[in-house]
Amino acid sequence: MKKYFAECFGTFVLTFLGCGAAVSLNCGSDTASVVGTAIAFGLAVVAMAYTIGGISGCHINPAITLGVCLSGRMSAKDACGYMVFQVIGAVIAAAVLYCLVSLDPSLALGTKTGANACASANVINGLMAEIVLTYIFVMVVLGATSKTNGATNNFAGLAIGLSLILIHLVGIHYTGTSVNPARSIGPALFEGGQALQQLWVFIVGPFVGGALAALCWKLIGCECCCEK
Repeated sequence: MKKYFAECFGTFVLTFLGCGAAVSLNCGSDTASVVGTAIAFGLAVVAMAYTIGGISGCHINPAITLGVCLSGRMSAKDACGYMVFQVIGAVIAAAVLYCLVSLDPSLALGTKTGANACASANVINGLMAEIVLTYIFVMVVLGATSKTNGATNNFAGLAIGLSLILIHLVGIHYTGTSVNPARSIGPALFEGGQALQQLWVFIVGPFVGGALAALCWKLIGCECCCEK
């Protein structure tokens, strides 16, 4: 259970700090707000990687968990447990943010996009963006934490966090950037409207991207093959 609670805590921190920054900075209103939000998500991952990485591996993202599971690094049972507690953590974080904004609605004024929002009227664009961005992100995670990387594993958290910053810099314009189903489910439950209607994009996209990354990693970075 320690691993599950660690994932719950880590996803809470990621969602609260990342989405909280988006609200505080009015993400989408100008370039600086987009950059600030991207950095917030990335730094949250770095912080959690060094906080709970030794306990659970710091997935804090169902798409990563799926990729790790399909890569043979964890059991299906543990993967399900991780996903459930990740979503719980994200929902708690969204509830806290909802309460904060409800007490002072002006905090949320000026936002261009919500917690989940496909910038284009054609949600297929958003789906494609989420698949590609999550694929890249999970590939970085699988590669940075691979046993074949030796001593560079010590810097896996930094590599993952910095890559998430880059992914947000690219993706916020298209979808608000999720690449994380848990982080999207939590806010969508409280935001409703378009976020809830398009939630499937932010679940299907990351899962497809994570699965593709797992398949590709087996081809180019299979640890068992490298060890032979």
